[in-house]
Order: sequence, then structure tokens, then C-alpha cells
Amino acid sequence: MTIAPETSLRVRPICAADNPHIAQVIRTVSAEFGLTADKGYTVSDPNLDRLFELYSEANSAYWVIELDGEIVGGGGVAPLQCSAPDICELQKMYFLPQLRGRGMAHRLALQALDFAREQGFKRCYLETTASLTQAIRLYEKLGFQHIDGPLGCTGHDDCEVRMLKAL
Repeated sequence: MTIAPETSLRVRPICAADNPHIAQVIRTVSAEFGLTADKGYTVSDPNLDRLFELYSEANSAYWVIELDGEIVGGGGVAPLQCSAPDICELQKMYFLPQLRGRGMAHRLALQALDFAREQGFKRCYLETTASLTQAIRLYEKLGFQHIDGPLGCTGHDDCEVRMLKAL
């Protein structure tokens, strides 16, 4: 009989030393799904290598997930730029294959939504692409509703799936 080794999962706020690690996770997952910079996906974000600084701004937060001490995913929430002040955006939810299927995306999304409520946001927006079917199912399960057009000025031109949730 073989006993599977214990693994250690930990969710924690991002720190400055995490910047290159979570940026690499995002680049790796983006490449896996064909989410290229030329189409305006997250890999084109000029702040990708400085997420700690970006999410240190007011009403923003980002968490990383460690598996046995290695960063394998993350996600965050921040005010939606160029929109009503009561709308935040669920952002940069990326998970390496070894993390998927463990319920961590669900847990992290709930944590981000709780944070958003605590900051006084009334609605949460997100953008994704149709090829990310598992993510879309998760967002629907969390109560996000599909909307017809984009909100704010995210710059994610090829993210054709837009969703909104009342908090």
C-alpha cells in the first residue's frame, strides 16, 4: 500500500519577494491557454512584475497560494478603473495545474469577495475568455451573471466574457 505524501497548501497576502514567482505563474498559465500579450491579456499588463506594489494601493488585495512552499497560484481584487466607485474587479486569478481541482480557486474568490464587501464595494466585475470554461463555471457558481458589454477601462480587449455580481 502506498500512502500519498502530505502536501502543505497556504493562502497568504502577497509580499514583494513574490513578484517574480507569481508573474511566472501568470505567464505559464497564459501560455498554456494561448492568452498572448498581443491580444491584451494579463501578460501584456505593464504591472505584471510588480503586483505587490499594485495591490498595496487602497481597497486592493492580492493573495498567493503556496504548495509545499512554492507559489502555484494567486488572485486579487481592486477598484475597477474608470467606473462607478462601488464596483471592484476580481483580477489575475491564475493557478498552475498541480493546484487545480483542490477547491482553491473557489476559496480564494470567496476571500476576495469578502474583502471587497469589507471595503464597501457593492458589485464585483470580472473579465475572462470563453476558452477558460472551468473558470467560467466557477464564477457562475459564485453568482456572477453574464453581462453584454465591458465595464471600466481594463484594456483586456479580447476578454469577451464579462460578468458582474452583486455583493
